[in-house]
Amino acid sequence: MWKDDITREIEKRRLKIRKDEDLFETVEEVFDTRTLMALYKIINKGIISEMRGVVKSGKESRVYWAKDKNDNDLAVKIYLTSSMEFRKGIFQYIQGDPRFKVVKDYRKIIYTWAQKEFKNLQIAYDAEVSVPRPIYVYENILVMEFIGEDGVPAPLLRDLPTLNIELFNQIIESIKKLYNKAKLVHADLSEYNIMVNNNKIYIIDFGQAVTLEHPMSYEFLLRDIRNIVRFFRKSGIEVPDDEAILKWIKEA
Repeated sequence: MWKDDITREIEKRRLKIRKDEDLFETVEEVFDTRTLMALYKIINKGIISEMRGVVKSGKESRVYWAKDKNDNDLAVKIYLTSSMEFRKGIFQYIQGDPRFKVVKDYRKIIYTWAQKEFKNLQIAYDAEVSVPRPIYVYENILVMEFIGEDGVPAPLLRDLPTLNIELFNQIIESIKKLYNKAKLVHADLSEYNIMVNNNKIYIIDFGQAVTLEHPMSYEFLLRDIRNIVRFFRKSGIEVPDDEAILKWIKEA
């Protein structure tokens, strides 16, 4: 009997080693040791069971497909702490936000950004805005609901072969909910950060979202509206003008 126990323990350790090797092969090329240790901590807490491949790669972050212990799909967004261009671009969105402090330590700036995106997603989700459900955040790693199927992310609005007025209405309704219920403005909304899954829109990338107290919130709101109007009109969809939409959104 004891031999069977030893065999099982050896096999468990082999599996762990293989999982560790797979994890390092997946992320070691772009992330430093501290990020890997943070990822291990999240895995050890039982939030992530298995890391899969990259589904989105950008200048500021990588998004991975992962699994939880119940085999549910997760999206794991890991911010790059080495991106100087990214660090310079995020100051305007943190400086005017009373919830967060600007610090000089570059790594802590990225940690603040991850916390900010998680907080904004949670507020938006609680206000019933159509966003991925936030699950956990630690240092520069954000875990959230995966929008798509079997590791294939849902397409972005810009990649859809055809558009319709229903999608436009969903987006404008989401902007209104975000403004009136969540008291937030996305501040960078466009066809590049709206996913569409089974004809339902999901707004993503909330790191730069600001509260209504932010000194630039009105300008950001108007820019968001104009971006969406421009995109749909360019695609041949007849939609209301910016000012009419702005007036409707600001009506509680």
